[in-house]
Amino acid sequence: MASHSYTSSTSITEIVAAALDGLQIELPSWGFADTGTRFGKFLQPAARTLEEKFSDAGQVHKFTGACPTVALHVLWDVPEGTRPSDVKKLAERYGVRPGSISPNVFQDQIYKHGSLCNEQESVRQHALNHILDSVRIARELGSRDVTPWFADGSNFPGTANVRARKRWMAEGLKRTHDALGPDQRLLVEYKPFEPAFYHTDIADWGMALVLARCAGPKARVLVDTGHHYQAQNIEQIVAWLLDEGMLGGFHFNDRRYADDDLTLGSIDPYQVFRIFAEIRFYEWETGRGADLAYMVDQSHNLKGKIEEMIQTVMAAQELHAKAALIDFAALSKAQNEQRLIDAENLYKDAFSTDVRPAVREWRRAKGLAEDPLAAFRESGYMERITRERAGRTAALSSYA
Repeated sequence: MASHSYTSSTSITEIVAAALDGLQIELPSWGFADTGTRFGKFLQPAARTLEEKFSDAGQVHKFTGACPTVALHVLWDVPEGTRPSDVKKLAERYGVRPGSISPNVFQDQIYKHGSLCNEQESVRQHALNHILDSVRIARELGSRDVTPWFADGSNFPGTANVRARKRWMAEGLKRTHDALGPDQRLLVEYKPFEPAFYHTDIADWGMALVLARCAGPKARVLVDTGHHYQAQNIEQIVAWLLDEGMLGGFHFNDRRYADDDLTLGSIDPYQVFRIFAEIRFYEWETGRGADLAYMVDQSHNLKGKIEEMIQTVMAAQELHAKAALIDFAALSKAQNEQRLIDAENLYKDAFSTDVRPAVREWRRAKGLAEDPLAAFRESGYMERITRERAGRTAALSSYA
């Protein structure tokens, strides 16, 4: 994706259209299923089968025009015995495609003390076998990215050999990398805490970077915007990883305290804008597009699932469009001349610009509704699935 910055000869509408043409955001299958907190779950007419997940995701893509792929979680979405050809046909029926593939090495009882970092070799091998199966599934589905997340860590000092666990993780990721197809990538995710509260085996971007480099040339770092300590400068991390050629993509969400899985931009939209700005600045400086996978990783038990996903994508489109309005030539000049106020104001002016008219114009040109959320509400889809899934939801509610 080529980067455009604002000039007097280029209209805001043209800049926004070019930016949105290059923005695709993957949806998580699990974001359409019933979820909750450790304390409980509030049921909705949510998706329970893979077909229902594809159907709901298809609605988001239909009204936003920006979400052609759906991330799948092995075990939850592609259990043993599932034929990849059936998954592809099911996705095609609802106008989407299978996206990144996430192994599950945190749910089963065998992973109580970790997966690839478990002290027991048999557990490490069990986890690796599952991850390698996930690589195979991804290859058969035509999915580029394999995105494992590890809950591995410890809760108490002295209970784990941190150095040994580092070596076990590196070995497992290297073997995963070696199983990748020629066009596949391994994205290494990090998280400072939760569920492990003393140490997490991949706790920050530096650890993920080291492990990705150890794994091999097709490995990159995955940044989840909720996986940081409060006040962390995420856009600095983004800038460093871009400069190192090691940024693979994002899991988008927002947070107030920890990994809250709140709607993107609901707490700090300026942070999301700054992240997009760093990416656009990199593209302007280098003259080449950043090959990044954007994915939503949110799961709500209060907001309506489909409406919340549409809301998220709309926010991402607007913030990405605002970042595209920065005059990077003027910004670079102001930075080099140490004109701090002028440089900062180039950010603030772009962020303050109301891009909604230009975004609506882009949607009209694409044959989309100007207001995706309103169009979805008027479509009758929510009422239909509420009726169809009502008996099941009532039964589960009574059981709970």
